[in-house]
Amino acid sequence: MTAPKALLVAAPRSGGGKTTATLAILAALRARGLAVRAAKSGPDYIDPAFHEAASGRPSLTLDSWAMPPPVLRAMLRRASDSAELVVVESAMGLFDGAGDAAGRTGSAADLAEAFGLPVILVLDVSGQSQSVAAVAKGFASFRPGVRIAGVILNRVGSPRHRDGCARALAASGIPVLGAIGRDNGLALPERHLGLVQARENGALPALLGRLAAMAERDLDLDAILDIAAPLADQGGATLACVPPPGQRIAIAEDDAFSFLYPHLRDGWREAGAELFPFSPLADEPPPDSCDYVWLPGGYPELHAGRLAAAERFLSSLRRFADTRPVHGECGGHMVLGRTLVDADGVTHAMAGLLGHSTSFAKRRMHLGYREATLLGDSTLGPAGTTLRGHEFHYATETDAGGDPPLARLRDANGTDLGTAGQQRGLVSGSFFHVIARQPSE
Repeated sequence: MTAPKALLVAAPRSGGGKTTATLAILAALRARGLAVRAAKSGPDYIDPAFHEAASGRPSLTLDSWAMPPPVLRAMLRRASDSAELVVVESAMGLFDGAGDAAGRTGSAADLAEAFGLPVILVLDVSGQSQSVAAVAKGFASFRPGVRIAGVILNRVGSPRHRDGCARALAASGIPVLGAIGRDNGLALPERHLGLVQARENGALPALLGRLAAMAERDLDLDAILDIAAPLADQGGATLACVPPPGQRIAIAEDDAFSFLYPHLRDGWREAGAELFPFSPLADEPPPDSCDYVWLPGGYPELHAGRLAAAERFLSSLRRFADTRPVHGECGGHMVLGRTLVDADGVTHAMAGLLGHSTSFAKRRMHLGYREATLLGDSTLGPAGTTLRGHEFHYATETDAGGDPPLARLRDANGTDLGTAGQQRGLVSGSFFHVIARQPSE
């Protein structure tokens, strides 16, 4: 296999067509027989599952804010394993990030500059024509260490529309690598946290086939391959983002619990831990041979009635927590509480292992990077351990209960957000999604 190459697919904003273009490139090149793999910048746990479906290989997270540089290098090294081409998809807009530490803002531009990734800019040209060249030129000159290598036009209305945009871009010296027409049939369904999960989308294989055919017809795939740059050797960087919390880890995995970062799962396995998936929605108990239960985030609010009725799961989880640790993130945290109110206002009893109650009926978006400092010893680390990650949820905590808080939070700018999460005995949880442990000062 030849040395791996890489490129980055970005856009000026969310909703500009990055995921469609990324999936089309992955599916088309895979159909050609290339070994392709994807990664996602920023704290996204939904798009990587679509990447995996298109490429046939797991997609990883690359987050310059949450991951210390050695971990980030390890992630890129892992993404390039057994791959001829790595396609990194940007979160939000190319330069969008948080905080002011150079190279650690979480933006895709940080990755492009640090690793020399050429950028393909996806531009939604609906409602404009020649003005698209000014947008591309501005992006090309905004940050000297970031190279815009070409443009894909998205939501093109007609051949005349495409030609007008292309002529303007040619005059600016930025090559056009193809154009994607307005086609609602290529859209991915969405819900309140983003795209409907890949595992729930039965039409995904057919959609990927259409995207691959579109890419062969409408994108210059040979030019895209030529743009990709060789990846430098990342050396002996380490993959350990968060040490495994147990030796035999039971992980809830179904339509209600699916937001587990692949890099955590892979890092735990690489460190020697064994992972055992089980389905609360199928009323399965955590395997009794395990020494730890991890309840990831997901959509428990969409399945609250089934979870409340899963007595075998709930009773087994309660018995497990008598002697062994249990941790819940976001959706998992909601299930560890006393009650969960669904979107219709119906209250459902949950595990009751922590004293808080949550509601999806009282919706409010909570979104942003978080730095968490543990207030006591826990399975996430000893007291004083600093972890970086994020929150993204619409549920609210209607009653905090009386348990001690798990951590103190700050946002990406260092603003103190107060305490968060709960801990009672061997059980802990919070809305905070862990991405990586930070080195001690």
